[in-house]
Amino acid sequence: MGVVASEDGVASRFWIKFRDDIMFAFFTPFVVCLAAGNLDIETFRNFIAQDVHFFKAFAQAYEMAEDCTDDDDAKAIMRRLRKDVLEELIMHESVVQEWGVDLAKESVPNLATLRYIEFLLATASGKVEGGKGPAKIATPFEKTKIAAYTIGAMTPYMRLYAFLSKELLTFVGFSENTHLYRKWIDNYSSESFKASTLKIEDLLDKLSISLTGVELEVIERLYHLAIKHEVDFFSAQPLSQRAVVPFSKVHDPADTRLMIFSDFDLTCTVVDSSAILAEIAILTAPKADQNDPDVVLPRMSSADLRNSWDALSTQFTEEYEKCIEDIMPSEKVLFNYEGLCKALEELSEFEKRANSRVVESEVLKGLNLEDIKKAGERLRLQEGCTKFFQQVVNKKDELNAVVHVLSYCWCGDLIRSAFSSGGLNVLNVHSNEFIYEESISTGAIDKKMETPIDKVQAFKDILNNCSDSSKYLSVYIGDSVGDLLCMLEADVGIVIGSSVSLRKVANQFGVSVVPLFSGVVKKQREFVEEGSNWKGLSGILYTVGSWAEIHAFILGSS
Repeated sequence: MGVVASEDGVASRFWIKFRDDIMFAFFTPFVVCLAAGNLDIETFRNFIAQDVHFFKAFAQAYEMAEDCTDDDDAKAIMRRLRKDVLEELIMHESVVQEWGVDLAKESVPNLATLRYIEFLLATASGKVEGGKGPAKIATPFEKTKIAAYTIGAMTPYMRLYAFLSKELLTFVGFSENTHLYRKWIDNYSSESFKASTLKIEDLLDKLSISLTGVELEVIERLYHLAIKHEVDFFSAQPLSQRAVVPFSKVHDPADTRLMIFSDFDLTCTVVDSSAILAEIAILTAPKADQNDPDVVLPRMSSADLRNSWDALSTQFTEEYEKCIEDIMPSEKVLFNYEGLCKALEELSEFEKRANSRVVESEVLKGLNLEDIKKAGERLRLQEGCTKFFQQVVNKKDELNAVVHVLSYCWCGDLIRSAFSSGGLNVLNVHSNEFIYEESISTGAIDKKMETPIDKVQAFKDILNNCSDSSKYLSVYIGDSVGDLLCMLEADVGIVIGSSVSLRKVANQFGVSVVPLFSGVVKKQREFVEEGSNWKGLSGILYTVGSWAEIHAFILGSS
């Protein structure tokens, strides 16, 4: 989305690294209502007035940065960029008149605006953590560093507005010429603003070339802080209207429970747990000539285990792909939940046969429970996953929220250990379990959740057992065909990842799969003041690229 400066430069690297933080700006009530075109006009007027305060500080920061560099080319670019800002202020005066904004009228910057301005001007003055104050800057090179730091703190504003406006432009198109804030969006998505954004990113790259690794880390920290200030700036805009975000605040938690469900493998994890368990078995297995006759549960050699696992994996992949093709209707149909259920019953039989083959092969025999727990503690989870669940757990009383993990994983101990390392022992885990003898796996599995049908039944049972609250809002987060029924049953079904088979099956059975932000904007347009318009079995699922989007949508930036 959007053009950025050289992919090898620091501006591009920092933008990519902190891209997830940007989602917290997108899912603020202000931006969602702005995209929907029904933002209260008084809120927009206040936003413009706050933006003007920041614009003035932005122009001042360019001037201060120009004084800190002895590079004539850099000075010329800063002068041009400062002129663009001053022209932007003049443009604001002419464009915002139609919204009844009087920029000549005094307004007071709010706390978020003040903090953002103070951060920017303090950086331009040389008051950078680990750096020297302005009175102590002794050499031209030290002054040039301050110029680089200042531009590093300014660049995110430009890139975020260019990126955000380009995304908002898609919603302007839906409204033809009726979008109330089209002129504002057109301005920031214009070629001239994009050119200014590329200029400042190129300038940041240029000023960073001669800096040390430690100094680049300072710029990276400033860049990240600037993004956080931007998020706070959007979050601080007061709304007099109700919004569909954050989802956790759509209803009063006093009488509505927030039920959050999640799959585990490749939804929360980077690697499928079956591969992890197989690897533990292979690495801890004896070599061909080292089997101990006194061991209660003798095992295959590591070489034999490797061969058996490779054969099982290959067979599963080939048969799974064929099964997916076999269950799909020959032609695309309208949303047909019952037909999808019947198709996934056939897939369920395949899943059961595959699990039986694993048990019969004895590849999971002889694993030590402690080895499994250690592997779980080291298991890499998706970026942002742990942070999201930690926030939910820390605010569970305030949110009236509960989390359930529904998984095909063969070993619940692995899941519990993976979450315990993040202090998430309180999550409710529903999965299969290894059967042990004296903490050593027998190779057998207590099969509690093998299929899509098992998952959706567990999902329904949990909701039916909400004895302390008759009202609830449900979210299900998953990544595969096995999660489809649960995602469709939930009030909000969220797809993370890029499973081709999920999209193929969803498409053939008439399930719409749309980006979450687009779905949120549409819901904001349809929003009913009396309550939520998120309902299960709508035939719509929402895609995300990261857990940050999920976090921003459900919990907001707090």
